[in-house]
Amino acid sequence: MNIKFRLILMNFMQFFVWGAWLLTIGAYWFQNKHWSGAQFGAIFSTMGISAIFMPALTGIIADRYINAEKLYGVMHILGSLTLFSLPLVTNPTTFFWVILLNMVFYMPTLSLSITVAYSALKRANIDVVKEYPPIRIYGTIGFIAALWTVSITHSETTSNQFYIASAVALTLGIFAFTLPKCPPLFKKTGDKSFVNMLGLNAFSLFKTPRFAIFFAFSLLLGAALQLTNAYGDTFLHDFNNIPAYKDSLAMKYPAIIMSISQVSETLFILAIPFVLRKFGIKYVMLISMLAWVLRFGLFAFGDPAGGLWMIILSCIVYGMAFDFFNISGSLFVETQIGPEIRASAQGLFMMMVNGFGAFFGSILSGFLIDKFFTLADHSKNWHGIWLSFAGYALVIAIIFPFVFRYKHTPELERAIENA
Repeated sequence: MNIKFRLILMNFMQFFVWGAWLLTIGAYWFQNKHWSGAQFGAIFSTMGISAIFMPALTGIIADRYINAEKLYGVMHILGSLTLFSLPLVTNPTTFFWVILLNMVFYMPTLSLSITVAYSALKRANIDVVKEYPPIRIYGTIGFIAALWTVSITHSETTSNQFYIASAVALTLGIFAFTLPKCPPLFKKTGDKSFVNMLGLNAFSLFKTPRFAIFFAFSLLLGAALQLTNAYGDTFLHDFNNIPAYKDSLAMKYPAIIMSISQVSETLFILAIPFVLRKFGIKYVMLISMLAWVLRFGLFAFGDPAGGLWMIILSCIVYGMAFDFFNISGSLFVETQIGPEIRASAQGLFMMMVNGFGAFFGSILSGFLIDKFFTLADHSKNWHGIWLSFAGYALVIAIIFPFVFRYKHTPELERAIENA
């Protein structure tokens, strides 16, 4: 089995595990368990809490002590066990702790999968910037396959979604031990400083202005990503309470409608080498921010009948919003740092996006929705919710070009030119 195909399988299963429940857990929470919005915000904050420390910690371990692919496999096996136990939970407090434990195991696998892929490609003398995006597409295809599986089996509001995710996570955990070896590359030196001894070398990137600003906006955009993940599917499900929309196609298969976002991803991933070469990381990030404005704004005015085209267009725009920042951001980090801190640096990037960004986005959005956008009958003012999210993304997009004063470095230009 060649390297590319093995990495394709890895990416497919990596995102199938997440896609099986990430967008539908809200439907399970609100439609099945009937628990509160504030408590649901806390559930989604588990991604942020775990990503604040776990990707960076596992990155240090992979750079110094354990092969990244082995650590990756162990994390997925442990994650499988927690997913399998979730349906046994009968109260929101316990659910929070179990999902937090699952996130502790899952979130570092996002950056570890990138580390394993980049390492394997480079060791095989394969151009990372050119060849990784087409491989990463299969992660999105895996996410789509998971959504379709959950939707076709009508598991969106049932515990079956967790059993499906658990089975695939266990398979991936075992498969990981067959992946190309990715040994620690950190070289021991005579440096006995506190930072070096703890393996915190990647944090020195914050001393570089372009990285400090890049990571700060990673946090802000990470919050936007979690907003759409947390509320997109339950937003569609709420139209079921309106008789005029109850029998519409979008109400019968909401997860399939949402999966258009992932189909869009596959197209925009392929565009990444071109847009990076043409516009550079600064403007690719700006395009991503403006796409988030459209994503939320279209949701604000869409509905499953006459406004279905706006919901579909919002899902198409999502591919640009997500890929142009997340995938391009990981490539930017890869081309700017040495291989000895590859895993740590990718973990740091993941910490800002899915750690601090997800945490603050989940907690604040849950509070604001309960405080200002939940009506007396407990229904939600989705128009106001999505408009407020769109305004948040717009403010970020306006500030960013004036703060991130960065031009292509020769290293990044050469890497992109090879694509």
